[in-house]
Amino acid sequence: MKINKLSIVIPAYNEARTIHLILDKIKAVELIDDIEKEVIIVNDCSKDETEAAINNYRQQNPDLNIQYYKHEVNKGKGAALHTGIAHATGDYLIIQDADLEYDPHEYNDMLKPICNGFADVVYGSRFMGSNPHRILFFWHTIGNRWLTFASNMFANMNLTDMETCYKLFDTKLIQSIQLTEQRFGFEPEVTIKLSRVPKLRLYEVGISYYGRTYEEGKKIGWKDGVRAIYCILKYGLFKAK
Repeated sequence: MKINKLSIVIPAYNEARTIHLILDKIKAVELIDDIEKEVIIVNDCSKDETEAAINNYRQQNPDLNIQYYKHEVNKGKGAALHTGIAHATGDYLIIQDADLEYDPHEYNDMLKPICNGFADVVYGSRFMGSNPHRILFFWHTIGNRWLTFASNMFANMNLTDMETCYKLFDTKLIQSIQLTEQRFGFEPEVTIKLSRVPKLRLYEVGISYYGRTYEEGKKIGWKDGVRAIYCILKYGLFKAK
């Protein structure tokens, strides 16, 4: 399948220290089949110098197609993703966190099932494959696996990593799905709603994971896990729209 443009959607909140580093990695990636890159950054009302860092990078790197949007109040990661998805013009789009936990050099691994005509959606799994994975929190890992298991029960899927950041979508498909979760409930909501799309072809690809500690800026916590459970029940058991 021929893909002309890939939209890279980046929600950013207080990422002034790392946003330029992830953009450098994205810029350095040469996509297969000469696919064009469109970078969409949504600043979710950061309190640090994120906006200045982005504007400075855009001025110094005019050859990288960066579209910038800003929320005037903090709404959450899910809301930032809604904004980015709505503005995407690529044939496909991938979600990229603004930190350095995920490696853009693996975009091509994610794209292969699409380009080869097998998939409509591809998830990058941190729990499969032989790529490097930083060893961090035991209970965080158990929580991720449990949430994936619970999501799989209602979605009737066999995913290994529902909570992964790296999700690659057919842009028109994801824009056609009504998404409402404003924060980290985005992951179970989009997964369960995708499971209801007729004849959807969803693949997983093993990816590396360079996780951050909370001291290094990791933001997700136990409250987000509780919200994820609520969302799995809301969209899975009660089939909310």
